[in-house]
Amino acid sequence: MSKLSVAEAQAIFSENFADWVQDLGLKVEAVEDQAATLRLPFNDRLNRQGGTVCGQAMLALADTSMVFAVSAARGSYGPMTTVSQTLSFMRPVANADVLAEAKILRLGRNLAFGEVVLRADGDDRPVAHATSTYALLPPPKE
Repeated sequence: MSKLSVAEAQAIFSENFADWVQDLGLKVEAVEDQAATLRLPFNDRLNRQGGTVCGQAMLALADTSMVFAVSAARGSYGPMTTVSQTLSFMRPVANADVLAEAKILRLGRNLAFGEVVLRADGDDRPVAHATSTYALLPPPKE
């Protein structure tokens, strides 16, 4: 299985994600065999009351990072869809980038299961934890 590079992953992001997700400015930081790390850059537009990063942006970050962990585990990007995602918020993030570390727990033929830990850049304490299930879809018919 070929290894997915950071540059390839960033190109997949640019070519396959909705405009509003791209507007978040997510950056692929690392791609490993069954894992990926993405960065959500700090942006005042994503702050909610009190100056903390809004939960909706962190949910999108967690969901998007799992796409790259699944792609890394499969060796390339392919059709998939989120079946479920549960995210528990543990502490707020203010004035910092958010890093999402996604990893595969089990990759099957039809489903992939994973988890994501979100942290504020420069702080090892988790700010949120997500578990996710993805359906792996057949390639589209041409």
